[in-house]
Amino acid sequence: MPKVEHLLYGDRRVFTVSAFNRGVAMHLGKLPNLWIEGEITELRRNPAWANVFLTLKDPRTAATLAVTMARRAYDRLGLALDEGETVHVAGRAELFEQKAVLTFRATTIERLGIGGHLVALEQLKRKLAAEGLFAAERKRRLPRVPRAVGILTGADAAARGDLVATIASRFPATTVVVCETRVQGAGAAVAIVSALTALTERPDVEVVVLSRGGGSFEDLLPFSDETVVRAVAASRVPVVSAVGHEQDTPLCDLAADARAATPTAAAALVVPSVVELEAALAATRRRLTAGVRAQLERSRGRVERQGERLRSAPQLLLERRRATLDHAGARLQALSPLATLARGYAIVRAGGEAVRDAATVQAGDALDVQLASGSLGARVEDVRP
Repeated sequence: MPKVEHLLYGDRRVFTVSAFNRGVAMHLGKLPNLWIEGEITELRRNPAWANVFLTLKDPRTAATLAVTMARRAYDRLGLALDEGETVHVAGRAELFEQKAVLTFRATTIERLGIGGHLVALEQLKRKLAAEGLFAAERKRRLPRVPRAVGILTGADAAARGDLVATIASRFPATTVVVCETRVQGAGAAVAIVSALTALTERPDVEVVVLSRGGGSFEDLLPFSDETVVRAVAASRVPVVSAVGHEQDTPLCDLAADARAATPTAAAALVVPSVVELEAALAATRRRLTAGVRAQLERSRGRVERQGERLRSAPQLLLERRRATLDHAGARLQALSPLATLARGYAIVRAGGEAVRDAATVQAGDALDVQLASGSLGARVEDVRP
């Protein structure tokens, strides 16, 4: 192994930073491959990167270790790891000489502990999703003002107390039906399904809240049990899931009709606030009053306009009729024979009949000539064809 160069200052051996880092890296390189156990945090992967980066944490002391692994080697494992999983990582220590950063170069990773559960849950999640149990279109609207709210909970006084107190303060008229049951450990899934069935069989219960405080991954596993998830999806009434903390996502959250991060938030979802309802009713009353007044003003205006039209209608009708008569009179006047006579024409009659053809009279016949004003007597002296 090459030696690390140093500087001499009298009898003092001095190493540069680069030399020191290189020497430490060389000594680390002598260490054998190791297995290290820890929880995954800060998992970072990008298809454009050559490496995958993550941090291993010791949950007991919070000590951490940076880990790198070739992206292709990581992808070949097909683990689909999530943060929080406990794993065994094989590899060896390395030092990034430029910044003296210690890392662990991984060659393989294996799940430990809850890893098997995570794989099974992911498979179940995909199966139920393919059946449509998590589809948004099958989720039901929560009742606006339920007669009774069912609360399925364990022996968690804080969560139950928050729910009951919040519902009572928001809408006292709603009845709260509490059903305590086993929510963790062996037999919890069967107990949850039985309690949910009992609550939904009550005709007055219109919505059910699944409530459980936070806990470990294993504690929350019953709420991801297939029978529980199917029971939630098949519930007669809408179900609100308030299980664990906000970062927890048991499968019942996906099947429920709504999810709440806390019991208080669940209570706000299932019942309205009586204060807000009263304020909304007051606002609606004000809008209705204003609307009625506006409608009355509009109706009053229409009545007044109709009255004006009714008062003026007879005069308008007479004016129109008078104009019509004047027009008809003018037309009759224009068509009258007297109007023609007024223009210099005359009506010639023989024997009381109008003469239209000269051949109908003879010389010596008496004629009556009517003018526009008066008439004349005449005698035919000559007939010209």
